[in-house]
Amino acid sequence: MTFEELAKAEVRSQPLYEPGKPIEDVARELGLDPTTIIKLASNENAFGTSPLAIIAAQEALGQSEMYPDGGCYRLREKLAEKWQLTQDQFVMGNGSNEILELLGHVFLRPGNEVVMGNPAFIVYKLVTLLFGATPVEVPLVDHRHDLNSLADAVTEKTRLVFVPSPNNPTGTVNTEDEMLAFARRMPDHVIVVFDEAYAEYLESPPDLRPLISEGCKVICLRTFSKIHGLAALRVGYGYACRELAVLLNRVRQPFNVNAIAQAAALAALDDEAFVSKCLEKNQAGLQQLAAGFDEMRTTYVPSEANFVLAKVGNGARIYKELQARGVIVRPMVPYGMPEWLRITVGSHQQNEVVLRVLKSLTQ
Repeated sequence: MTFEELAKAEVRSQPLYEPGKPIEDVARELGLDPTTIIKLASNENAFGTSPLAIIAAQEALGQSEMYPDGGCYRLREKLAEKWQLTQDQFVMGNGSNEILELLGHVFLRPGNEVVMGNPAFIVYKLVTLLFGATPVEVPLVDHRHDLNSLADAVTEKTRLVFVPSPNNPTGTVNTEDEMLAFARRMPDHVIVVFDEAYAEYLESPPDLRPLISEGCKVICLRTFSKIHGLAALRVGYGYACRELAVLLNRVRQPFNVNAIAQAAALAALDDEAFVSKCLEKNQAGLQQLAAGFDEMRTTYVPSEANFVLAKVGNGARIYKELQARGVIVRPMVPYGMPEWLRITVGSHQQNEVVLRVLKSLTQ
């Protein structure tokens, strides 16, 4: 028998995640100078990494011969202080992506259903399929999650419902009141997963902790990859009731968050000045991109994250043309939106470049 024949059916049929193309790959394939390439494809922080996190990471490198703290004690302690929860209400992940997979390990099996918006972060669907469950995709309304429609899609087979706000790839949000009401109406066999990866880009992020204290079956996910600028180190977390956190920690691999990442994340939590600067610059970048799209009469979705979804016509062609000119963005073909591109907010100069090149290609 071949390896393919020996593999589980879920693995044989599993779609592959396509990340944004690295600068080095584009430079090599197209013969470009990598220093001239602009990458605005993966919603990374265009304004760098928390300076405090860099210092802490460099110090942690000096003890690289030691295994990391397998329980992330100091980081959970700091997060518990920040959120006014207890340490045992947190689960740490190698990015918040890993926690999505942990939820699959604990709660999903063939015959289960998982409700999600469409389009939304594609990993929700990938995790669902990996564990043999069935994704139930509910179309967005005006590029925004219609929580009433999500609720209507819940059945006795539903185990998880994903609610990202801001949503990737549209950048749209649901209000705190909408999300609280949605979770409170869920039946007892359903767990609501609130993905808050981009919540720090909101001036007033929703506070969903009352749901936990009320006993609702919810978990909220956060990441250090976005506004803190630690995407390369892969560290994220979830907060929930103790019972749920304990179950997720049972299937979490030991030492899943390395020591350098833990040290950097711990320091990043204290770097409020950096977060404030990034929020301010991101808002200016969103306004700059919106003004440019308005001038070009290009349809776009007003965003509250660190990216903008723009309708450019033949998305695959424009993506390739931009890339040939040293600008990497994200085509939306995998999300069923072939006319659209997702463009990460860059620096003022980077935004100018992408708007100028895009204008030359579409007008």
